[in-house]
Amino acid sequence: MLSVGSNLGDRLAHLRAAVEALGALACSPVYETDPVGGVEQDDFLNAVVLVPAASPRELLAAAQAAETAARRVRQVHWGPRTLDVDVIALGTATSDDPEILIPHPEAHRRAFVCVPWLDVEPGAILPSHGPVAEIVAAMRAAAARAGEPSDLGVRPTAHRLEPAAGPAGRAGGPAPR
Repeated sequence: MLSVGSNLGDRLAHLRAAVEALGALACSPVYETDPVGGVEQDDFLNAVVLVPAASPRELLAAAQAAETAARRVRQVHWGPRTLDVDVIALGTATSDDPEILIPHPEAHRRAFVCVPWLDVEPGAILPSHGPVAEIVAAMRAAAARAGEPSDLGVRPTAHRLEPAAGPAGRAGGPAPR
C-alpha cells in the first residue's frame, strides 16, 4: 500500500501520473487534506494506491522514480511538493532497514493515509498498530475530545483515480501489496 500526495502544480495530474507509473491495481478516492509538519503551504490532494507485490527496496525505487518524474525538489523538510509517494505497508511484512521502514513509522498518525486506505481495503491492518478502522476511530475520538473537526483535515473530493491500464493493473496480475 502506497500513499500519494501533491500540493504543487497540477496536483491531480501528478497523482494520475504516479498511479500509472506505479502500476496501481486499486486506488482510493482523492481527498483534499491539510498539510502536516508546520510549514505554511497549500492543501494537498492525497490518495492511497494498492500496487503489485514487490520488495521494500523495489517499491522505494518505484516511489522515488515517480517523484523524480514529477520533478520533485526536496528543499524544505515537510515542505510543498509536486509529488510525495510513501510506502506505507506490505501486507504483514515489516522492515527495519533505515532506508525503507515498513510499516511507515508515521502511518498510524496520518489521517490522510488511514482514511483513504479504508476505501481501498476496509479490513486493513497496519502491522504493530492493528486494524486501520480502529486507528481512524481513535483519531476521531481524540479530535472530538479536543474540539477539532471530525473530518481530521481529510475532505472528500469529486476526483477519482483509475488503476493503471498496463498488465500490472489488470486482473490476473501479480498479487497486490
